[in-house]
Amino acid sequence: MSSTPSAGLAQGLKNRHVTMLSIAGAIGAGLFVGSGHAIAEAGPAVMVSYLVAGLLVVLVMRMLAEMAVAQPDSGSFSTYADRAIGHWAGFTIGWLYWWFWVLVIPLEANAAAAIIHAWIPGAPIWILAFLITSALTVTNLFSVKNYGEFEFWLALIKVSAIIAFLILGCAAIFGVSLNPEVSGISHLYADGGFMPKGWGAVLAALLTTMFSFMGSEIVTIAATESKDPAQQITRATNSVIWRIALFYLLSILIVVCLVPWNDPRLVSMGSYQTVLNQLNVPYAKLIVDIIVLVSVTSCLNSALYTASRMMYSLSKRGDAPRIAQVTSVSRTPVYAVLLSTAMAFACTFANYLAPAAVFDFLLASSGAIALLVYLVIAMSQLRMRKKLLAQGHQLKLKMWLFPWLTWAVIVFIVAALVIMLIMPDHRMEVVATTLLSIVVVCSGLLVSNRRKAQRANGLVADAA
Repeated sequence: MSSTPSAGLAQGLKNRHVTMLSIAGAIGAGLFVGSGHAIAEAGPAVMVSYLVAGLLVVLVMRMLAEMAVAQPDSGSFSTYADRAIGHWAGFTIGWLYWWFWVLVIPLEANAAAAIIHAWIPGAPIWILAFLITSALTVTNLFSVKNYGEFEFWLALIKVSAIIAFLILGCAAIFGVSLNPEVSGISHLYADGGFMPKGWGAVLAALLTTMFSFMGSEIVTIAATESKDPAQQITRATNSVIWRIALFYLLSILIVVCLVPWNDPRLVSMGSYQTVLNQLNVPYAKLIVDIIVLVSVTSCLNSALYTASRMMYSLSKRGDAPRIAQVTSVSRTPVYAVLLSTAMAFACTFANYLAPAAVFDFLLASSGAIALLVYLVIAMSQLRMRKKLLAQGHQLKLKMWLFPWLTWAVIVFIVAALVIMLIMPDHRMEVVATTLLSIVVVCSGLLVSNRRKAQRANGLVADAA
């Protein structure tokens, strides 16, 4: 082990690792399965929900990239919030983001274990979840290259599966499939119209779909462990528009064209499997199960990586245990990985041992963190632009129509949080996340005050 934290992280990620991570970073099981719930909620007009949510992510990524290209950092938006808003802001959003991904680990591990359990009924789900998490933890401990290599192949499988689905779906729309009776675009308007449940349902679906894209920002964290962070971040940001348009919007368009929005299979099976069944594709369930297994494994792998890097960054700034910044010979923050995994295991045991209400509250506490992250990115960019220019930075990548689009994003996110608070289905998420945020903010203020006191005592001692 190396006990010299200042050595920094290794630049072990290759260009192909970062490129594939940027392409598939936001593609999770939600696209293959969860999108069916959104379609059932809003009908074909769910396209509007995905379009607005995708536009929000494009704008947020542009703002984040402006800061990340100028000052690449493993703490990403947490570090920028620290510099632009104040120490308490960086502390708060850093720990909230860490908590979000720590909770993702047991959720994705259980999802992967459930799929394997269906193939091997004798194996207990909790043991499978433990083994999966342990295996990925070990790979993350050796070097960042292992994470990149695993993520490259997992992402390649996801992307290949989506492209195959797009080709199959587009061919079916034009009448070329194993079931020629399923074709055309009549389901876009024939089953109660394009917007069968009105604007309220579209808004409700929007609140669901906004969280589908969480993970796009990981590339700004991972790029700092590549040889040319600025170039990688620029490339990833410039491609985010076509990625969302191709993988999400076109996928959902194919689903709502080929399947009635009120087909109950969309909820019970998921959107991809429903389409494949509709087209009489053999082994549809097995195919989708394999794709979903790859997706949740990829998400679990990224969750371990992201949580550990955020804790490492917090530790470097004095906001997490000092041991979390200790790196191995391969310059991997091993203790940050282990501490994040340990908390994930604790959450897993809470899922099995604690009352359901306890784990439900833990889950709800992360429900609005994505929107808080987006809000902090927008507010940081609003103030960071002036600081960067004052420091003489020549911004290579700029936010469009600054500051008007930045303010538009801030207003939109605040409005979304207010609407979530009003709507019964989302109220608990906002309340639980707010309570957690208050606790973390108070902790951040205590840490800040302690720092100021230590500096004051140091100045007094020096004067004496």
